[in-house]
Parts: sequence; C-alpha cells; structure tokens
Amino acid sequence: MNLLPAPGPARRLALAQLANSVGDGAFFVTFALFFTRIVGLPAAQFGVGVSIGWVAGLLAGVPLGHLADRRGPRGTAVLLAAATSLSVVALLGVRSVPLFVVAMCAYASSQAGLHAARQALLAHLVAPELRTETRAYLQSTTNAGLALGAALGGLALWRDTAPAYVSVLAVDAAAFALAAFILRSLPATRLSVPARPAASTGSAWAVLRDRPYAVITLLQAVLLLNMPLLSWVLPLWIAERTEAPRGMVAAVLVLNTLSVALLQVRVARVVRDVRTGARAVRRGGALLFVACLVFALSGGGASPALATLCLVTAAVVQVAGEMLHSAGSWQLSFDLAPPDRHGQYQGFFSSGVALARMIGPALLTTLVVTWGTPGWFVLGGIFALAAALMVPAARWAQRSTVGAGWRSTSAAEPV
Repeated sequence: MNLLPAPGPARRLALAQLANSVGDGAFFVTFALFFTRIVGLPAAQFGVGVSIGWVAGLLAGVPLGHLADRRGPRGTAVLLAAATSLSVVALLGVRSVPLFVVAMCAYASSQAGLHAARQALLAHLVAPELRTETRAYLQSTTNAGLALGAALGGLALWRDTAPAYVSVLAVDAAAFALAAFILRSLPATRLSVPARPAASTGSAWAVLRDRPYAVITLLQAVLLLNMPLLSWVLPLWIAERTEAPRGMVAAVLVLNTLSVALLQVRVARVVRDVRTGARAVRRGGALLFVACLVFALSGGGASPALATLCLVTAAVVQVAGEMLHSAGSWQLSFDLAPPDRHGQYQGFFSSGVALARMIGPALLTTLVVTWGTPGWFVLGGIFALAAALMVPAARWAQRSTVGAGWRSTSAAEPV
C-alpha cells in the first residue's frame, strides 16, 4: 500500500512529516540514555526536566497556533521546524540540569507549535472533504518514520558510545532542518474562508471560551491515554503480571505500528463529516473497552500460550479501536474549528497528547500494574464512556458553530 498521498501539497506535507518522525524516533529511543549515561545527569533530575519541558509544550501550543493564524501557517511551521532542529543542537551541548531544562522547554514548545502550525497548513491547503484522509496518510507516514528512526537509535544503543549517541541526535537535528526546507516549498496560498463577525476575531485564547470544543478536547485527552498504555504500561504488565514471553512487548508494538502504517488511510475513508466522525470515535472507544477486557485475561495465572493468544487478540482489537478513534477525532478537530483559527484550535486540541504523556504513566501504572484485572475493567470503562460522550459533545459543538455564524463545509449534516 502506498504510504504517500498523490503528488501535490499533501505529498510534500507527508514528506515533511516523514522527516519529523524519523527525527522523533531517533530522539525518543536514545535521549534518556544519552543524558543519564553519557552526560551524567541524575535520573530523577532528568525526569523532572523532561516533565517541565512537556508542561512548557502544553502551554505553548495555543499561542504558537495563534501565531500561525495571524502570520500564516507555512512561515510559522518553517520557523518552528528550524527551532526544533536548533533546540536538539542545544541539547547536544548541555552538561548541567538547569541548561537541560531550558533546552528541553525550547524543544517541547517548538514541537507543540510545529504540530499546530502543520495542522493549520493542512487545513488551508487541502479541501475539507480530503482533510481526514490526508491526515491518515500523515499518520501512516509518521509510523513508518518512527520505525526507521527507532532503528537508527537502536544502532546507537548497540554501540553504547558517546559518538554513537551524538551521531543519532545529530540526525534528529538534520531531519527537522530537512522538514523546514520541505515545508518552505509548499505554496503560501490559503483556501478561502467565510467572513466572521468582527467581534469574534483577534483573541489569542478564544478557543478557551469555546466550551463545546473544550469538552471535546478533554474527552480526546482521556482517549489518548491509549498512547502510554502501549508504550509504557503494557510492557510492565507483560513482564510482571503475565507468563507470556518477554518478546511479546516488541511483538505488540510492531503489530500496532505496522497496522497503522498499512490500514489507517483505509479506515479513515469511512469518516466524511461530524456525524460519521463522532460515530467512529464511539465505535473506537467500544473496541478499546473490549481490548482492555482481553488484555486482563492474559494475567491471573494464564498459561504462556493462553497469555500470548490473549495479548495478540487484544492488540488487534486495540489497534482497530485506535484507528477508528484517530480518524473520527481528526474529523471533529477540523470541522468544529473556525476556518480562520485552525492553528489556535489545533494547538489546543493537541494538548491532549502532552496531558496523556504527563499523567498517563503514573495513572495507568496504578490502574493496570498495581490493581491488576479490576484496573483493566476500570480503564476500559473510562475509554467507552469518554467515546460515548463524544457524540452529544459533537452535537453541542455543531450547534454552536451555527450560532456563531459559520459552519464548516463538511460539518453541515447533523450528528
């Protein structure tokens, strides 16, 4: 299956995303060991610095997205991709905890702003009916790039020398510089947007007064706890609570990555408007609930063969739910945002990623690893409830777009 959209702005966006994700894959695999083993930062202080950095990114997404709305998403995206590259270079020169915190804040803020500007750029360059499919292509490209970047990082882990780590992080900096170059080649033209009342323009924090969109973003943050579930908590569950081979940790992650890379575009094609987007999120949450129940069956003294079967089955159901949730949430995030504020709204919507990264590991470790089987039931219920609430929340948000005097092209059909 082709991982890239047809030639044009969408393909160049995908290529820029590929460069970003290669850099991210290399960075996330190696940076913890680089700073604790090579630089020598204490592990606890390193962890605090990373958390502070993600808090900065959480706070920076909306104002940097607003900057993209005011100054143009292409120029802002180019600037922030370059800033991300420079922040990685700065991290390579860090030798103390205070400087690490400063550089990490710059890195996380640039990343958060880049995501918002890139989504605004997509909204302005791609017709509304093609946005979710294009976003699915970008997600497939992201997974492919993360796998390639992680492989590069794995080489550094195998060598376990300072030059190896530095080389891989230098690749990360170069990847973001390449992304800036690709983004610079995109056209600066914007899709025409409906006129809006003058009183509604100009605020950098208008999204915070949009209560329906804020509720949808909160529900999205809850559903995004699925991210640390796979990358952080499930490996601990497999190692400490099941009799399955330890290699199942890698097998589950590979299954997820390949499934998204190969199937996300196909799944996204069932989503066309707010109604189908909300329904896709609801179905995705139901599948996540089922996946949690099956994951629970892998513990409790199950034999190695039964535990392995349960883990593989649950992983298949989980990735199906993840892809439905992703496609539906992308549609809602675009269709329910004012046409002239995609940067600000996308910056706010993506704050759920930072929230999930900050609170997810501790919360899910308590639920799943400490509580065991009952924790899986609670977590599954949380996913199902948040997804079910997305339908009335989307209906509420859609009514508010009509009352505000604008309506997205693909948001016209009632939920």
